[in-house]
Amino acid sequence: MPIQRRLYVGFISTFTAALVGLAITLFSTTANAAQITVNSDEGLPLEDAVVEVYYDSASANQPQEQNIYQRDATFHPRVLTVPTGSYVAFPNQDTTRHHVYSFSPAKTFDLNLYLQETPPPVHFDQAGVVVLGCNIHDHMQAFIVVSDAPYAAITNADGTLTLPALPPGQHRVRVWHPRLDDSQQRWWEGTITDTDQLDVRLELNALPPPEPMLSPLQQRFKDAS
Repeated sequence: MPIQRRLYVGFISTFTAALVGLAITLFSTTANAAQITVNSDEGLPLEDAVVEVYYDSASANQPQEQNIYQRDATFHPRVLTVPTGSYVAFPNQDTTRHHVYSFSPAKTFDLNLYLQETPPPVHFDQAGVVVLGCNIHDHMQAFIVVSDAPYAAITNADGTLTLPALPPGQHRVRVWHPRLDDSQQRWWEGTITDTDQLDVRLELNALPPPEPMLSPLQQRFKDAS
């Protein structure tokens, strides 16, 4: 019996040590992960900034199937990034018709007026920034960043983005935001290592997007508040 007790205690000690070691490893991995914070030149966090990181990758990102919804005469999400070769559909959840289009060099397309029947998805086969609009509602605007980078993602409301584990060394990084330039084609470029905490400051030269148009009922509530 004493021998069994010693074996049991030994197992608990080994198991506890393994858990502690795993926790330390996870904490170390998280603490050392590269992170990017994107702010305006005034120090305000920039949500919806697209970050691309270029490095040697064993496999290319696979094309995706995504949706950009039209709801309350607004595109949701306003900024989307997808790998080259992806398909994006544009379901209309409003009770009014929309006419989605783009004249961008990376993708030119035109989805004529439609309501509930969603047109076939659009194939985005060339890297670049695609600016979306609605031919009926001029204030509607959204952006699809088609990326050929091994990693591309979007900053959160705090303007931050924690990167996945990167290979050791320096890597090319690009940052885009809708308000960097009126052309919507300008990028900030720099480098980042696998453990950097990179703070990017962007000079915003484009005007903010127009406010969505309110319905008569919404305007009445706004005026009464």
